[in-house]
Amino acid sequence: MAKIAIVGRPNVGKSTLFNRLVGKKLAIVNDQPGVTRDRREAMGRLRGRDLQMIDTAGFENETGDKLEARMRAQTEQAVRDADVCLFVYDARAGVTSLDEIFAEFVRRANVPVVLVANKCESRAGDVGLSEGYSLGLGDPIAVAAEHNIGMVELDEEIDDRLEGVDLSPEPDPIDRSDAPVRIAIVGRPNAGKSTLINTLIGQDRLLVGPEAGVTRDSITIDHMWQDRRIQLHDTAGMRKKSKVHDTLEKMSVSDSLHAIRFAQVVVLLMDAQNCFDKQDLQIAALVEREGRALVLGVTKWDTVSNKSEAAKAIRAKADHLLPQLRGLPVVMFSGLTGKRVDTLLPAIEKIQIDWSAKVKTSELNEWLGEKIRRHPPPAVAGRHIRPKYISQTKTRPPTFVLKCSRVNSIPESYKRYLVNGLREDFDLPGTPIRLIVKADKNPYIDEGGTKTRGGNND
Repeated sequence: MAKIAIVGRPNVGKSTLFNRLVGKKLAIVNDQPGVTRDRREAMGRLRGRDLQMIDTAGFENETGDKLEARMRAQTEQAVRDADVCLFVYDARAGVTSLDEIFAEFVRRANVPVVLVANKCESRAGDVGLSEGYSLGLGDPIAVAAEHNIGMVELDEEIDDRLEGVDLSPEPDPIDRSDAPVRIAIVGRPNAGKSTLINTLIGQDRLLVGPEAGVTRDSITIDHMWQDRRIQLHDTAGMRKKSKVHDTLEKMSVSDSLHAIRFAQVVVLLMDAQNCFDKQDLQIAALVEREGRALVLGVTKWDTVSNKSEAAKAIRAKADHLLPQLRGLPVVMFSGLTGKRVDTLLPAIEKIQIDWSAKVKTSELNEWLGEKIRRHPPPAVAGRHIRPKYISQTKTRPPTFVLKCSRVNSIPESYKRYLVNGLREDFDLPGTPIRLIVKADKNPYIDEGGTKTRGGNND
């Protein structure tokens, strides 16, 4: 599969073009320069051919340990890995000195290039379009990605460049025949999410640093673990809602929420020195409401002195503060050094299996009879509630339907008693469980809801 890297200086419309070529609004787009920081990859299709599109950070002429320098290194790596580069510049602003510096690097990389003059929706881009010839990257193609102008000509040019590219099949380290286990890594800013993923996959794929809020887009990375395909979703740090005012941060948090909703397992990453902040608990509650399986990851474990006492206290605190997920798996490790990181994926595998569990109806009803005998539901207004039948209707998360009389009178405390019993007796620790209570069909009520002669609503 051909790799197409979209490169250029900041704020020339690379992410807008990326979204247009993949046919989805995946990358965050904003007028602020430097929105994209990590390489983002997605599947695209051009004239019957599958392509791997790569969105990159805007090129900055920086070196050293600065964030912009680390972003530049990611972009340069994308150029080296690409089969074709789309070099994008802003036709309205014309060719700048930064465009010229980056064009020189791209020429030396010896990669087929398509020069894209973006923002050519009006005559304001005519002068800048002609200036593109000075970059020495061929004839510029006039497009306006935001308005879908010039995309046919761009497709033709990309197709021509791919004719000279060797696309003979290469061994794919990822087995794409099965659906992946989707894992979202979430948490507060600067918790170490990107560092953890880099350690898990064994390469510096994601941008990391001491600055809070480095990650903005939710980045998806395919990986193989024990012959199983997994997808790791790196997400932007989520702060308290009252502190989020910037439009760009709101978009980043929205991207993180989207990753949670479409994940199977969510790893909530917390700093060992500051666990169970109010924001951590709100994220955990959100994950439970969405019905995702949850694993608590406690990172920076190398900074903890008395590890056995700290581990015991953290697990007790998890059960106390998150009673709706009692028995939640808690894994302690150091994402930076890699110590004990190998315990995380087995914990994810186990809870993903529990999250997909199916319990036989016969076993459920035997269990229900025993639970009622031990602790009958309380009488309300002198009238008994009679649970009669239970069955599992869904998995992911496990969802059960309980048929009983007087549905509206069954107390929430008794529902919690049954849910906790399901979790403990069927070995589903930490798994979100849904219990839906429905009225048992009453033979004395006709289909229109009218009580027939001699009928009893109980």
